[in-house]
Amino acid sequence: MPNTATSFDSQALAGKHALVTGGGRGIGRATAIKLAQVGCSLTLLGRNEERLKAVCAEVQALTDIEASYLVADLAQADSLAKTLAAGEKEINILVNNAGIYRTEAVVDHALASWREMLEVNLTSALILSKFVLPGMIARQWGRIINVSSISGKSAEAYGAAYSASKFAVIGLTEAMALENARYGITVNAVCPGWVATDMAFEQIEDQKWCDLNGLDKEQALEITKLSVPLMRLIEPSEVAGLIVYLCTHEAAAITGQSLNICGGMTIQ
Repeated sequence: MPNTATSFDSQALAGKHALVTGGGRGIGRATAIKLAQVGCSLTLLGRNEERLKAVCAEVQALTDIEASYLVADLAQADSLAKTLAAGEKEINILVNNAGIYRTEAVVDHALASWREMLEVNLTSALILSKFVLPGMIARQWGRIINVSSISGKSAEAYGAAYSASKFAVIGLTEAMALENARYGITVNAVCPGWVATDMAFEQIEDQKWCDLNGLDKEQALEITKLSVPLMRLIEPSEVAGLIVYLCTHEAAAITGQSLNICGGMTIQ
């Protein structure tokens, strides 16, 4: 059973409303739960309605917080814009968490795959930020958290599009932070390493990824764990705890930063 406990005050974000992308599983699900536990109401956004509905039910079973969802394909900019326009919530916090990964060598990288990863991992963050920023500026308060990766600081072999998109997310984070600090809006990125999510396990268990990296598929998970000084994968709830902290008053002086949460895989 995943750890859903929180050490934050139960009213730390009372009266705030958060939009969390990729909210149906992994880091998005864990973030939704922890935000609700500190009083923040929620809108989850993703393309799998069944998963989104399940997380909303889980949130409401654990708390008395309102949780709703919007179904949208983050790879389709026009569709995403229309879905957002249909929403009626005042958004105080945006967590750009949705992301996808594809294993491909640069020498034969499919352009369709490249474009899809840039759309989901990077362009959706821009579109959503453009949508929420006017209201945040008017209210003189806001929090935007972009989920990048340690692969957005040090490139990952056979993950060129993923690394490129995550490097760019950090650049977008820094630019938005500089532009909006005067309005009481902070913009930060979190950079996870190996996290125990479905996406990570799908990558580790992918035969193509193992072959290109010279890994024995049967031992890939154990080898991956050994690459982390803590000798384990990070839990989604641990990443969610950092995200929630960056949303609180205590983190009001932190902006434009890209914070590693990787079990010591990189020291920066």
